[in-house]
Amino acid sequence: MNPAATPDSPDSGGTSHQKHVMTADERAEYERLRRHAAVRHRRVRQVGASVLLLLALLLAPLAVVAAWVQDTVSDTDRYVQTVAPLASEPPVQDAVINRLTDRVVDNVDVAAVTDSLTKALQDAGAPPRVVEGAEALEAPLRNAVRTVVDRIVTRVITSDAFQQVWEGANRRSHAAVVNMLTGDREGALRAEGDTVQLDVGEVVDQVRERLVDAGFEKASAIPDTDRTITLFETEQLGKAQDAMRLLDVLGTWLPVLTVVLAALAVWTAPAHRVMLMITATGVGVMMVVLLVALAVVRRVYLDSVPPAALPADAAAAIYDTFVRFLRDSTRTLLVVAVITALVAYLYGPGRPARAVRATAERGTTAAGQGLRGLGVGTGSTGHWLAEHRAWTTGGVIAAGALALLLWNHPTVGAVALVLGVAVAILIVLAILAAAAGPADRAADRAAP
Repeated sequence: MNPAATPDSPDSGGTSHQKHVMTADERAEYERLRRHAAVRHRRVRQVGASVLLLLALLLAPLAVVAAWVQDTVSDTDRYVQTVAPLASEPPVQDAVINRLTDRVVDNVDVAAVTDSLTKALQDAGAPPRVVEGAEALEAPLRNAVRTVVDRIVTRVITSDAFQQVWEGANRRSHAAVVNMLTGDREGALRAEGDTVQLDVGEVVDQVRERLVDAGFEKASAIPDTDRTITLFETEQLGKAQDAMRLLDVLGTWLPVLTVVLAALAVWTAPAHRVMLMITATGVGVMMVVLLVALAVVRRVYLDSVPPAALPADAAAAIYDTFVRFLRDSTRTLLVVAVITALVAYLYGPGRPARAVRATAERGTTAAGQGLRGLGVGTGSTGHWLAEHRAWTTGGVIAAGALALLLWNHPTVGAVALVLGVAVAILIVLAILAAAAGPADRAADRAAP
């Protein structure tokens, strides 16, 4: 066999596999095409991330409202917490007291009493001045009756017993909220045509019994038909019920979908940190929009309530009580969004961010050197913390986020507490890392 005849040689009859060397022009064209493909890929990722972000931001307010509706409807304790303060709101108490007092006084026939007294005096031959005085007693007697009735009704409505009755009644009739949202005409809170009404029948029964026991037998004539308070009237109630039913169905999955879309937007974007900052800022803006929308709806609600049906201050107290947990959740998310955007910025290359990081580094380094000067060195532990600072920082941030997720209805105070604890832990870890000292780290590196 001829050793010169190889498969790669022309004499062997095989196919040549010699590597092609690109010319300068070919390499330039290759680099141009590669850059073009990279730019196009980057643009596709940017467009995809932008679409995901837009969907997440549009769904964010609906997700908050849906979660609030689903939580309030499905959790009896949460529902009772929502409506319980109404029994202790002075404007609501005044509205109930005035309504019940008016009904009792209207059923006391003061004119018949004064007429009977006048006739008795006339039959007894009393002087005309005395008879005229008896006829003039109707107004003072009516005022006296109203004063006594008002005092008794006020004592009942402002008592702790009424608060307990109110909470117990709402706990038993929690299904009334579902009835109102679905349009059923049962329960304490229900829809009647274009109005939403609150049934205070149990309160009426208790006040009626107390008045009868106090000697006002006429109180037993308080009509059973006057047992509701109109909360608001609107021609759009049917559409609102449809929207609420839809939100109730989506209450569980809409928040999850929103979070997934936001996470995908951050993951898809070429610059993850920048997109995280943009996403957090957008969520914060949408929470501000939701707070403004709640204020507008409040104004519309107050304008829709006739003063004869419910005083303006009582209507405001009812609205503020019902939506306070929604407001709290919106404010909490706003604070979380601001903190997230700020943290994402501080990890960036901006001059203020670098200055903050440098200041923090100098402070923790000085504290670590102070500990080392006192003879407190962290040795290999401090060296490990210094070498794995990114992992420890990410772990602390992840733990803080998990704590907020597992927190039952976190508030702004809860966010501030978790943030403070996380920052304190990060500072302690940085000080421990700095306390290792150059000598300790050199010894760690030399150890087998």
